[in-house]
Amino acid sequence: MGQQDERPPDEPPQRPADESTSKESVRTRVRHAVLGQPRDVTDKSVFQHLALIPLLAWVGLGADALSSSAYGPEEAFKAIGSHRYLAIALAIATACTVGLISAAYSRIVEHFPNGGGYGVASRLLGPRVGLVSGSALIVDYILTVTISIAAAGAAIFSFVPDSWHAFKLPFEIGLIGGLTILNMRGVKESILILAPFFALFLLTHIVLIGAGLILHAPEAGATARELGTAFRADLADPAMGLLGMLVLFLHAYSLGGGTYTGIEAVSNALPLMREPRVQTAKRTMLYLAVSLALTAGGLLLCYLLWHVHHVPGKTLNAVLAEGIAQNLPFGGTFVVLTLFSEAVLLVVAAQAGFVGGPRVCANMAVDSWMPHALASLSERLTTGNGVLAMGGLSLVALIYTGGSIDTLVVMYSINVFLTFSLTMIGMTRFWWTRKVDGVKTRRWRLTLFIVCSVVCVTILGVTVWTKWQAGGWITLAATSVLVAVCMVVRRHYRLVNKKAAALYSQFGKLKLSDDPPKPIDKSRPTAVILVGGYGALGIHTLLNVQRAFPGHFANIAFVSVGVLDSGAFKGVDTVDEMRARTEDTLKTYVRLATALGLPAASHYSVGTDAVDEAEQLCLQVAKEYPRSVFFAGKLIFQHERWYHRLLHNNTAHAVQARLHWAGKAMVIMPARMT
Repeated sequence: MGQQDERPPDEPPQRPADESTSKESVRTRVRHAVLGQPRDVTDKSVFQHLALIPLLAWVGLGADALSSSAYGPEEAFKAIGSHRYLAIALAIATACTVGLISAAYSRIVEHFPNGGGYGVASRLLGPRVGLVSGSALIVDYILTVTISIAAAGAAIFSFVPDSWHAFKLPFEIGLIGGLTILNMRGVKESILILAPFFALFLLTHIVLIGAGLILHAPEAGATARELGTAFRADLADPAMGLLGMLVLFLHAYSLGGGTYTGIEAVSNALPLMREPRVQTAKRTMLYLAVSLALTAGGLLLCYLLWHVHHVPGKTLNAVLAEGIAQNLPFGGTFVVLTLFSEAVLLVVAAQAGFVGGPRVCANMAVDSWMPHALASLSERLTTGNGVLAMGGLSLVALIYTGGSIDTLVVMYSINVFLTFSLTMIGMTRFWWTRKVDGVKTRRWRLTLFIVCSVVCVTILGVTVWTKWQAGGWITLAATSVLVAVCMVVRRHYRLVNKKAAALYSQFGKLKLSDDPPKPIDKSRPTAVILVGGYGALGIHTLLNVQRAFPGHFANIAFVSVGVLDSGAFKGVDTVDEMRARTEDTLKTYVRLATALGLPAASHYSVGTDAVDEAEQLCLQVAKEYPRSVFFAGKLIFQHERWYHRLLHNNTAHAVQARLHWAGKAMVIMPARMT
């Protein structure tokens, strides 16, 4: 006779350890080697480790704004053509605009500490206007990555042989892929790796601008006379005149709008700042404003003084550096270091897209404008789905435009100033209706936001009008499509929720017991039910288990995972709050089971990945209840479409597959949706 199987009759056979376990562990080890070890959300030091101090925030977020000096001033300077005297006014206007917008966003974070842009427009101008702002921001952050990498490639290939230029686009594609992997590891790690190159950029550009101004100081008088003569000639020219000067200046000023594109990144990434967040953000904004104003304004003046002109295959910064390097020791080395640091800073600037973009996606997902999966945190506590989306869509934009900076700058600037305009208009409304904080404070801030609104709307209007055919229509079309998709997504979620509430409204009549739960005999058959919040799906699953297996299960064990998404994870305190909410939910289910006469208990855990956490918890529960079968509910549709899998939670099937592989039985109880 064969050996008697001593397993309880209701327990499925266990899978023996084999090479598949080894394969799984190898895959896990490779993932951890590339992305890093998982983080423990209950670790009191983890949020402090993730949060950014002002200096690191300046590197990771301010770099987006500072790096725009590689293309923003160039576009403005090229637009004035031979009327070079306008460069002085452009330099002053650029510095003042940086100061104005930065001051405005410093005030915004005081009243909206969870971030600007999407949140400000949603609260002050309504959800639909917020949707437009959020959609524009997402497209903007995609283009942030694209234009930063394209400009980095242009800087690098400005000092390499022409025969290498065929590799420019593949090189840029590789950079985006590398940054995507780097950001999957986490924000702070990626910034620390790139911080030394940020310092190199500052050093080389201080030398570049300082030497450019100092070496031409003896010629200041002659230059002033030359510019004065040109100004008077244009003023007397009937074809130009004062009006023509103003129109040309406004056109060039608007095309230089790319200079200001990274300023809002600080407010949008406020949840990543170290406490006190508002003060950290304001300090970061100050660093950003001073460095950007001096760099952009200084470059415009140097273009003027050194008679910089366009050279095919080179950026204006490359031409300027080569001119100044002729008067410096080790000039060739200086040019290479300057352009290399500029390229690397542009790569750092792409961080703003990977940091801010996923957060906007996550915030919109929490509000059901986007698939809820985009709000999920990875085991490294990053919005991993959003990071992958940013990387993939940036690659699409790069390949579509061929890395053309002229096209990308126009596309980029339009959406930035669309978001700027909506934010400034919203804050103008906020201070117009606000009756506190003192009369002087209210007047000053109302004036600030009115001026900023006028500036931003003007730049937006001129850019769209003059560059519609040069790429303006593309970004507006992409934003409009995204807005339409988001509206369809939200409508679907609302319709499903409404149908579910109608189909299972009778569950609200079920009574809950206030008596203590009956004791459980763990040796008897136990139904382990995975539940989320207390609602129709969980109740429906419990009742269906009893209906499908009448009298079989002696016990009910409710299992729940408190999932920390990007909307919930703000620090260790939120972990405790999530734990308390999960406990309360499970207690309600236990009270329901008690009212139905069933012995019941509950088990829970808190984590960032619902599938991983549920698998581990279920395997632990299976050891405690040897004769257990697992159940989970799932909405099913009569005519399932491809988008149902994208928009709705597939946790049940994922957990079922893992438990089956571990030799545990799990049944999915359908909740029908017509």
